[in-house]
Amino acid sequence: MLGLMQDEPLLIWRFLEHAGRHHGDIEMVSRRVEGDIHRYTYRGALNRSKKVASALDTLGLAQSDRVATLAWNGYRHFELYYGVSGSSRVIHTINPRLKPEQVAWIANDAEDRVFCFDMTFLPLVKAIAPYCRTVRHWVALCETEALPEYSGIPNLLSYEAWIGAEDGRYEWPVFDERLAAGLCYTSGTTGDPKGVLYSHRSTTLHAYAGSLPDSTFLSARDCILPVVPMFHVNAWGVPYSAPMMGAKVVWPGAALDGKSIYELMEAEQVTCAAGVPTVWLGLLNHLSSEGKRFSTLRRTSVGGSTCPPAMIDAFHKLGVEVLHGWGMTEMSPLGTVGALRNKHVGLSWEEQLPIVAKQGRAVFGVDMKIVDPDGEELPWDGKTSGDLLVRGPWIASKYFKREQESLLIDGWFHTGDVATIDADGYLQITDRSKDVIKSGGEWISSIDIENIAMAHPAIAMAACIAVPHPKWDERPLLVAVKKSGANIDREHVLTFFAGKVAKWQIPDDVVFVDVIPLGATGKMQKSVLRERFKDHALPA
Repeated sequence: MLGLMQDEPLLIWRFLEHAGRHHGDIEMVSRRVEGDIHRYTYRGALNRSKKVASALDTLGLAQSDRVATLAWNGYRHFELYYGVSGSSRVIHTINPRLKPEQVAWIANDAEDRVFCFDMTFLPLVKAIAPYCRTVRHWVALCETEALPEYSGIPNLLSYEAWIGAEDGRYEWPVFDERLAAGLCYTSGTTGDPKGVLYSHRSTTLHAYAGSLPDSTFLSARDCILPVVPMFHVNAWGVPYSAPMMGAKVVWPGAALDGKSIYELMEAEQVTCAAGVPTVWLGLLNHLSSEGKRFSTLRRTSVGGSTCPPAMIDAFHKLGVEVLHGWGMTEMSPLGTVGALRNKHVGLSWEEQLPIVAKQGRAVFGVDMKIVDPDGEELPWDGKTSGDLLVRGPWIASKYFKREQESLLIDGWFHTGDVATIDADGYLQITDRSKDVIKSGGEWISSIDIENIAMAHPAIAMAACIAVPHPKWDERPLLVAVKKSGANIDREHVLTFFAGKVAKWQIPDDVVFVDVIPLGATGKMQKSVLRERFKDHALPA
């Protein structure tokens, strides 16, 4: 016997329809690439998104045709999220920090029909346009007068002119909730990038989970600033959860330096934010150098890479709660969030910090376990580490155009992370399987070493990598960036590790560099460092 409920498919356009109808006057603010501030409401966003959908109909795009975006966080990008997916097409967000040849390869693999881009990326688009075989229409996200007189880009349209030809009277189609809605490619650190294809159903369920009290705790009383980019993993679901809850959104555009972010936060009275540690490092450095504090910010979600405890502590001293999370492109991306349990509320901050520094507990919809090399499940004791496996309704089962190759083993997705899980269900990523250091048969967590180094007041950023050793197979090498004006040497840094880890886990050497290379998603590129220092001679 089936239930007797109305059968309404879970479709993305319902988020914006709900927002326009039930809190249509809530403001959305964007710092445009032109430099000015744009303001309108959810009601205005709904109207313009419908114009996007109509404009795609006019171009003759079929269901599930791909529309690429190469854009910063802003209102036009938001409109594309809904106009494309809501009209049954697939929005394909492309990371502009990838190399031109990678962008062109991805566009061809996705078979994009329309390519929308911020004018910031005009030089990149000029370079790739001759090689994008399936793109029929190029749309610059600007006014008509901002188009260059000659660009060399075929069929180049102005976004405002393109959607301005439509009246906004559009009826959203109803279709199978399992239809593809979004496409995002992995960064391609090993081999070609791989496409992760999200559905309307998976995206809707993910948005619900991301708004729970122990997730982002997003509500109609919030003003959220998503620094995490819309061009990567759907800005962690904020473009869907914010209109669902009725939160004011502030899009930062291309200005992601500490000063610009802080000024925007203060001007718009931002209460919560989401971003990666490398961006927050610049924000905290700005506050420290200027002697400033936040007036309204109360919490921030941090993910993308491990957040050092020193950064969590720095935010805490400024009155900001850090919700440390973990996920992957293949997971839409939400997996875990580090909210405290009731039993932890009465603890001192010194006792709470080791808990919130972990990646947190699985949100409902995500199941996880750790296993040994033979696939046997390991205990949740907070000490035993193993390969991390996950499953759930918003976790990929296959890659786009690789439907014959399942990503699952016995129903579980292998993340490539090594982790522990404690008795309370808190996950702690100890390393990526490719980054863990094996010394004399024992494992050393590069993340643990980096977190200690980042706590040193004179170190701005640090990466720990393995280098060959004739006796121990591998030994840890610390690569560090000094803070401006700092005067420290190798011995000073190594002494800092004393008593914080076992003596045999302390790095054998420290090298100082001007900058640590970052990948397209803001993560440290340890593969580049391993290649650079593969012949590094450790002290005898």
